[in-house]
Amino acid sequence: MHKLLLATQNDGKISELLAILGDMDLELLTPADLGLVLNIQEDGKTYAENAIRKAITFSQASGLTSLGDDSGLEVDALGGAPGLYSARYVPIPTATDADRRAHLLHNLHGKPRPWTARFRATVAIATPGGKVRSAVGECTGEVIPEERGTNGFGYDPIFLLAELGRTMAELTMEEKNQLSHRARAIQNARPILIEVFRLE
Repeated sequence: MHKLLLATQNDGKISELLAILGDMDLELLTPADLGLVLNIQEDGKTYAENAIRKAITFSQASGLTSLGDDSGLEVDALGGAPGLYSARYVPIPTATDADRRAHLLHNLHGKPRPWTARFRATVAIATPGGKVRSAVGECTGEVIPEERGTNGFGYDPIFLLAELGRTMAELTMEEKNQLSHRARAIQNARPILIEVFRLE
């Protein structure tokens, strides 16, 4: 069976990627499976640059085709912030997801609602031979001032999908993996994976 390394050390992302890609005829591996711990500087100017850097770095370190991703939450009332800096929105190494959500809501305080927003994601696939291809996905909604739901991670508890009347954290994993920005990027990347691995 073909092996695909998930180029992330984020447990939340790993859970989602395993679920989204689980129906493909691939052996999905994590860095922990290989004993890989890599510190990658996410200082690209786009999601694509960061995703490609992760995919290439893990592919070179493992000798395996690797899938990296980068994503962010863009809030219109904040001029698109936190965007690329979503995971580093609070400049403290020990900051938690809850700290980042609180900081975001603090910055939105007093601004007129609705706080329209979108999650964007880019997925990159790098082969050991050096070929890299990418795909993107997007999910629109709005940020709300109170946390709802206990599923997911990151900004999910304050990101409302208006058409469903539920936050991302109120969705089941199965529902999220149909609607999320990462799920849509992976869906768009499936033809790339099929081509890379010559899957039927």
